[in-house]
Amino acid sequence: MTSGQLNGMLQNNVLDLKFTRRRPRAGVPATRRMLCTMDATILNSANGRTVLNYLPPSNTRPYNMAGKNLSMAWDILMQDFRMISAESVTIVNSYPGNDTFWEVFNTTFLTMDQGQKIDFMNS
Repeated sequence: MTSGQLNGMLQNNVLDLKFTRRRPRAGVPATRRMLCTMDATILNSANGRTVLNYLPPSNTRPYNMAGKNLSMAWDILMQDFRMISAESVTIVNSYPGNDTFWEVFNTTFLTMDQGQKIDFMNS
């Protein structure tokens, strides 16, 4: 997958992704799972700003993301921007950027405690 393809999907969906970590650490799985999006409708909504704690990016990246095949996404569980290597990503699930996502989020992810979030990210 290219970063352009991944960016296109992130603009209109919330993605449950699994990818290889760029900086592996001892005692942590080599892959990471992330619930993320760049869907402006979700992120700029009242729930996006309050529940997901979304803040628009305040600066530009000092490097060419497309040249490195990287995509930027809002990590919903960690509530910050993350860079994703598009060449090592697998889409586990995709939720359309509408009420379907909020239903899944409210019943599955919102109720997770810190340990459950870490387990999800390491799964």
